Amino acid sequence: MMLPLPEMAAIFLVAIVCSAGIGIIGVGALWLSRRRSLRARLSIIVATTLVSVLTGMVAISAAMYLSEHDLYVFLTVALASLLSTMVVTWFLGRLIAREYEDLRSLTAEMGEGHRLGDLSDPKDVSETALLRAELVATSRKLADSRDEVAALDRSRRELIAWIAHDLRTPMAGLKAMAEALEDGMIEDRQRYYAKIRIQIDRLSRMVDDLFALSRIQSGALELETIDVSLYDLVSDAVSDLRPVAAAKGIAVHERGLTDVTVAGDPRELTRVVENLLMNALQHSSQDTEVVLETSRNGEGQAVLTVSDTGGGVPAEALTEVFTTGWRGSPARTPDDDLITGDPTVNGGGVLTGNAGLGLAIVRGIVEAHSGTVGVSNTESGARFEVCLPAIAPAV
Repeated sequence: MMLPLPEMAAIFLVAIVCSAGIGIIGVGALWLSRRRSLRARLSIIVATTLVSVLTGMVAISAAMYLSEHDLYVFLTVALASLLSTMVVTWFLGRLIAREYEDLRSLTAEMGEGHRLGDLSDPKDVSETALLRAELVATSRKLADSRDEVAALDRSRRELIAWIAHDLRTPMAGLKAMAEALEDGMIEDRQRYYAKIRIQIDRLSRMVDDLFALSRIQSGALELETIDVSLYDLVSDAVSDLRPVAAAKGIAVHERGLTDVTVAGDPRELTRVVENLLMNALQHSSQDTEVVLETSRNGEGQAVLTVSDTGGGVPAEALTEVFTTGWRGSPARTPDDDLITGDPTVNGGGVLTGNAGLGLAIVRGIVEAHSGTVGVSNTESGARFEVCLPAIAPAV
């Protein structure tokens, strides 16, 4: 039997008022406990929800029940339900809080720099499992970033040490020669002037390399893009460095396709070829040969290979040769720098030493031309390969 509409409206209004009043009290309690544990706040939320329902029901029941016995029975059941629900809520809160405690521990480990292991469970699709997986992935990214920063910092410190060593040596020589000339203790003054020129050229070359590397690493390298014959670049580089090769008794051969054309900056690409050739000459012994070859690969790219017979690169260093400052050995003494030709003759006295920047510059320039560079070992030495986007030959 349906109740009259006025009575239904009164019941609805009483329920709304009771629920709203308890809800306001619950919101206040939740705000006061905002710094409490998750279990306490979860208990307040559940208690507020349950009490707001029971309060309205109790208020209506008190007005409707004819027997006080029935009302007491209802209140007893409501109280028992409230207590049992709060106990269950408390234990459920402990379980949820434990999951968040695990997340807090993982976050603390990640903050300490630890690389978190794989803790994922394919069957667990809960929000905490997803958050745990994100923490693991983030910890790995942070660890990789820290390793990269540490490697860069180590490379920077090594480079500074090597540059300081290489700058100190010629500067000390210049000072000694200048003092000797100033004191009038030198008979062959012309030869000392030539040696001073050599050391100044060495310093200038080091400064140029540092400036080039800084432009590459800062993204400030500006390229003048024109059509360039790769074979012509090789021929010019071989011609320029032939005195160095002759002084060491090394034969340099250039071969391959003559119609390989790339779009790039001829000055920077010449630096690439010369650095690779100089690297090959430095690591090759007397009566050996260095071969420069131009070709195209299966993908239609222009390919330059520089092969030497210098014994190759240690397997563990194949991924390090293009790192700034890498030399494959500790900083050298001045005797390791080869002076080619007679320094007193015009054009002679070429100093072939470097500061370990040549291959790093090669990689930077090649990548700026959207190319790649790599190194591999052959039976007798090392083989450097540069791949650049090629311009299709005219048909």
